[in-house]
Amino acid sequence: MSWVDDYKKKLVSPEEAVSVVKSGDRVYISGNAATPYVLMKALASQKDALKDVELVHVLLMGDDPLSKPEMEGHFRHNSLFVGPADRKAINDGRADYVPIFLHQIPLLFYSGQMPLDVAVLHVSPPDEHGFMSLGVEVLASKAAAETAKVVIAQVNDRMPRVLGDSFIHVSRFHKLVEVSESLPQLEKSPFSDVERMIGKYIADLIEDGATLQLGIGGIPDAVLAALSGRRDLGIHTEMVSDGVMEAIESGIITGSKKTFHPDKVVITFALGSDRLYEFIDNNPVIEAHPTDYVNHPFNVARNDNMIAINSAIEVDITGQVCSDSIGTFIYSGFGGQVDFIRGAAHSKGGKPIIALPSTAKDGEMTRIVPFLKKGAGVVTTRGDVRHVVTEYGIAYLWGKNLQERTKALINIAHPKFRPDLVREAKARNLIR
Repeated sequence: MSWVDDYKKKLVSPEEAVSVVKSGDRVYISGNAATPYVLMKALASQKDALKDVELVHVLLMGDDPLSKPEMEGHFRHNSLFVGPADRKAINDGRADYVPIFLHQIPLLFYSGQMPLDVAVLHVSPPDEHGFMSLGVEVLASKAAAETAKVVIAQVNDRMPRVLGDSFIHVSRFHKLVEVSESLPQLEKSPFSDVERMIGKYIADLIEDGATLQLGIGGIPDAVLAALSGRRDLGIHTEMVSDGVMEAIESGIITGSKKTFHPDKVVITFALGSDRLYEFIDNNPVIEAHPTDYVNHPFNVARNDNMIAINSAIEVDITGQVCSDSIGTFIYSGFGGQVDFIRGAAHSKGGKPIIALPSTAKDGEMTRIVPFLKKGAGVVTTRGDVRHVVTEYGIAYLWGKNLQERTKALINIAHPKFRPDLVREAKARNLIR
């Protein structure tokens, strides 16, 4: 049978596609801008026929019908990275969270630690050879497709065909549903004056020819804006956004000096505007690979002059970084922060950076704190941290004792909180 005939034979309705899910199954769902809304809605409509279905995923975008209170007993999320879709369910006790480094998620499936019954994916139409691209999110979806007993997908003619290690053949799928819908978009917002200052400090640490890892939001955009005039920068990153696309178009990013995948922008997923999705479609400059390749600290370190830029919720005065929780409230996940911080630390000329505004809640709360909040988790240890940047400067912590790093961090806290931080530090004999 030709792949074309095989493809046509597997085309079904959304309801028939999700009929492969049985009570007690563990189901992987692709996330980010590849969140398969059509199949998720169809699965939610079958709730009365299902119980104790475990849903494994990273960040889900948009409204999630499977995490609503009425789904309790039918579906339970076991999230590998928490987002707005499942945050309330997790903190209400109706869902679970797995703290894990992003580069190790595929290994959960390959090793059999987390065997999958069904994988629910979101893919591009097949090419002339019958291969469908995972498009805007490879991450752990390839591992899920290769290990799940049953694989279903929505085939979206709006999904870009992204090159790299991102293809699954029609023969691997059991049920397919054709859709035509826009992908989730995340438009750029203007960055604040605080973010602009942070961006300038970080830009001072970046030399021509460096390779960057950065995410999305005001600080990454401010960094890119402050790099005007730099030459031959490269990208090896978990996520690519509109800001990176614009830097490529302006000639700042060429990748010509990269020591690992030269001339290529290496990513695991893309999130941004329709223009970004059009830009990455069939673009030989862009290569998408799974996280066990892109995020593995060994591969990150193969880029000389690797600059890893990551954010935090709070940093204590000894350098411990909390990024996934606000006290006991689970907010997000480990993501790739530690992967890239450790990879950059082992890169020749590399610089791992934690960047955050000095305050929260309109300046009423310091984010450089004497103690992490009760119940907060340490994502990046004080042994891993090297540069911490706020709008008040750069604290370099590597090789510094507790007294030295405490003083450095207090110096980049907001001035109105520094006296309190000094008192707390003295009470603990951290400074004399």
